[in-house]
Amino acid sequence: MNERLKVLLSPLNFAAYIAWAAIGWELLFARWSPPPWLPGPPSVTLLAMMHLAFLGLFLAVTGGPREAEVRMLPRLMLLGQVALAFALMLLARNSSLPILLILCVIQIVHLWSPRPAVAIILAINVAIYLIYRDGWQLQSPLISTVMHGSFQCFAALTAWFAFSAERTRDELAAANADLLATRSLLAETARDSERLRLSRELHDVAGHKLTALKLNLAALARDPRFLADAQVQLCARLADELLADIRGVVQQMRQGDGLDLEEALTALARPFPRPRLQLQVGPDARVGSVAQAEAVLRAVQEGLTNAVKHSQAQNLWVVLRREDEALRLDIRDDGRGSGEVRAGNGLCGMRERLEALGGGLSVGRTGTGGVHLQAWLPVAA
Repeated sequence: MNERLKVLLSPLNFAAYIAWAAIGWELLFARWSPPPWLPGPPSVTLLAMMHLAFLGLFLAVTGGPREAEVRMLPRLMLLGQVALAFALMLLARNSSLPILLILCVIQIVHLWSPRPAVAIILAINVAIYLIYRDGWQLQSPLISTVMHGSFQCFAALTAWFAFSAERTRDELAAANADLLATRSLLAETARDSERLRLSRELHDVAGHKLTALKLNLAALARDPRFLADAQVQLCARLADELLADIRGVVQQMRQGDGLDLEEALTALARPFPRPRLQLQVGPDARVGSVAQAEAVLRAVQEGLTNAVKHSQAQNLWVVLRREDEALRLDIRDDGRGSGEVRAGNGLCGMRERLEALGGGLSVGRTGTGGVHLQAWLPVAA
């Protein structure tokens, strides 16, 4: 199912739809009296259009982006919901209409930090009190305001704890992925060090002694007493073959020098249900140092983070390959963004880390609107 649709059909939003529908039914089909300041009841069509507009803005806010840097438009749409709720209260003296403001409060604690959220909620309740007192002319406007304020407070705290739990879950998932990738990287570092140590031991110890054995057998074979001895000739040939085999093994182990990041990159994406990681690592795409390995891991981690938070992508393609004397890292997702990609702290940190190792980073968009990151590192850095 599409991620946006999942959000719109979440239990919290579904409860909001039921409340909105119940309020609309009472507004359009139940009996209520217009506020005293109106000469007569307002148009039912007008009320229906305003109520539908409230739902449209609600859907746009709850199904839209959640990141702090793109919250301006959702905030404006949320303020539009508040304005529509107050406009309906001014046109219809219906006791269920203030519930719309409870739905607004739930969104407010999501889009604003605690202090401005509290200020906005207080301002909403002041406006409610004025409408109760001057518009609806209730006998106890303060008591009614306090009652609705308590409902708003309960809804705001419940929503706040739910959103905090969601953020904590995402942070724990990211931290767990980081730990898994680091553990895999440490294991690969240990394997690489052991492979290098064994290749040196084979070359320096076994290779040295076999060379000495080969020289002694060659001298023995030149001795007139052993010229026709088949066993001496066989031993000399076996020594030559064994020395060649050891040199081949050492060469193969030397060719494997460097850290293989495929397992670490896979571990990095494993805890995330989306986006699905499509990983391709070239057989010769090995980094030469832990610093390079960390730079590659952090670049892929930032690509995952961007795909989850900003692009709402379902797939992330990562290709690590070697071209000439450079490692090339290509990261792209299938998000549906628009406009220029703005470099936040994550992208700036990635660029600084790569440039410190002699590499670089370019950021753009794919033809479908996804984010496209291209990084490179010198092999010998």
